[in-house]
Amino acid sequence: MLLDEFTTKLLASCCKMTDLLAEGITVVENIYKVREPVRQMKALYFISPTSKSVDCFLRDFPSKSENKYKAAYIYFTDFCPDSLFNKIKSSCSKSIRRCKEINISFIPLESRVYTLDVPDAFYYCYSPDPSNANGKDAVMEAMAEQIVTVCASLDENPGVRYKSKPLDNASKLAQLVEKKLENYYKTDEKSLIKGKTHSQLIIIDRGFDPVSTVLHELTFQAMAYDLLPIENDTYKYKTDGKEKEAILEEDDDLWVRIRHRHIAVVLEEIPKLMKEISSTKKATEGKTSLSALAQLMKKMPHFRKQITKQVVHLNIAEDCMNKFKSNIEKLCKTEQDLALGTDAEGQKVKDSMRVLLPVLLGKNDNYDKIRAILLYIFSNNGTTEENLDRLIQNVNIENESDMIRNWSYLGVPIVPPSPQGKPSRKDRSSEETFQLSRWTPYIKDILEDAIDNRLDSKEWPYCSQCPAVWNGSGAISARQKPRANYLEDRKNGSTLIVFVIGGITYSEMRCAYEVSQAHKSCGVIIGSTHILTPRKLLDDIKMLNKSKDKVSIIKDE
Repeated sequence: MLLDEFTTKLLASCCKMTDLLAEGITVVENIYKVREPVRQMKALYFISPTSKSVDCFLRDFPSKSENKYKAAYIYFTDFCPDSLFNKIKSSCSKSIRRCKEINISFIPLESRVYTLDVPDAFYYCYSPDPSNANGKDAVMEAMAEQIVTVCASLDENPGVRYKSKPLDNASKLAQLVEKKLENYYKTDEKSLIKGKTHSQLIIIDRGFDPVSTVLHELTFQAMAYDLLPIENDTYKYKTDGKEKEAILEEDDDLWVRIRHRHIAVVLEEIPKLMKEISSTKKATEGKTSLSALAQLMKKMPHFRKQITKQVVHLNIAEDCMNKFKSNIEKLCKTEQDLALGTDAEGQKVKDSMRVLLPVLLGKNDNYDKIRAILLYIFSNNGTTEENLDRLIQNVNIENESDMIRNWSYLGVPIVPPSPQGKPSRKDRSSEETFQLSRWTPYIKDILEDAIDNRLDSKEWPYCSQCPAVWNGSGAISARQKPRANYLEDRKNGSTLIVFVIGGITYSEMRCAYEVSQAHKSCGVIIGSTHILTPRKLLDDIKMLNKSKDKVSIIKDE
């Protein structure tokens, strides 16, 4: 089996090498690398329909005597342009046994989360540089194609809607997706879906909720990815003096069970689980009969595996807490007060500058100070040039000032303050929360309102015909007999698909699970161009006003 960069990630997110071996695949190789010919074997190519991948394929089949493999089976992640298809046809059609488009051009990251794996889209969609216009159009087209494959995989033809202001990226992308969905279902002969299904696709620009991207989160997954150096979902830790690695993935039941819980709950829960396992083990060890010993031998690898997982997660939790105790705890109180505009007692914050100052004067690193300054600015819906200059000079962050100023390219008011009010939020004061975790990401309001059909159609217009079940046609005339189960009718088996241009946070991913759990009959699937952590986002924002060449050089370094 031959894979390119994208399909390697895609496959790794869905299956393991053992799964491939079970299907009779003995070798998996990178299509870009130089390989020895294995002429007695057939080759299965799972690749993206790009010039680079197709050229690599053609190099494997130059002529009958020099072909690297016995035959080729090609599977493209999505629609293959005619130009590339004709190139393959004219060069080596006799060696090809099958050529198919399978429409999976996204990474299924978690059970409710997908990404398109295009972090560069952030720069193209939000950079003010006019020379990027062509690049932006190409990125938009490619994202639309990928989003259609998400809908196709879910067997949905959703009503497409978008957040109308302040930027027009969401509107442009929504129009493209709608057009491509129409074409896809027109040409897909096997599909029984012709009209719109009971689902919605909502497209949003990243600037819709800047607060959730910079706030310190205290739920396990979000906190770990923010505070610890976890790269490619791999966590490195020491145990018994040895360096070890653990992958945080969907296959790890314990991780899936605790990743959305508050750190305080996780720290209570893991030691309890470890006690449970050791007591089960002791109970089994107490019996000396041969059958009990045989049972214990069978269970040993299972025990070892469970204990290993718990040690890993306990390590992560303790690492997080060490960072939290050293300086994050004080930051969190300030951040929550600024984000909500009220303190833990529900009293209105009268002077947000007074709340901010201790963070700026404390021994926090520059990123944390910038995050606090941003929350101060977001809470006031912008600030004056004079005030911003003073803040930047006092904290000595002149070189990092673009991490603050460039938010304006995302449609977020920075300078001057915006006269428009901030969007009104749901009152969640009755919900039980930890004092340092009172903020709820804005996406949760949007998801709940979308399911309950309360999104304002001016602010969230459809760019397609709205599926009847979502268009508010529950209104009935006095002559008709009211259908008490109208809402249930609409929500049964419906899917809400969300796409955010420019990245989503781990706390926003958590909201998709929470809302799906609360509204059992409507499943939420959330996705984006990539997954964000606060530091990565600030680095990307800093680069928005640089030219693309400069950004590439800095990234390479």
